[in-house]
Amino acid sequence: MGSTEPVYSGIPAGELGAEGWAKPWSGTNGGSCVEAKRLPDGSVAFRQSKDPEGPALVYSRDEMISFLDGAKSGQADFLVA
Repeated sequence: MGSTEPVYSGIPAGELGAEGWAKPWSGTNGGSCVEAKRLPDGSVAFRQSKDPEGPALVYSRDEMISFLDGAKSGQADFLVA
């Protein structure tokens, strides 16, 4: 990925490179994992491990901080209740 190419939510994950993807939430769910990658500008990309070339969701650093703070305080519990 060149530094002049824009990064956007829905970008093919393959365009973000193969290195740096992590599976911090992997478990015993049959290999279906969410992978995350911190991008050079501080934003974060997510992709589905079973579709590594598929679309990546990209969130700004501030969006991630807001989401993680909310999740830690229980505001996302309804997603799995």
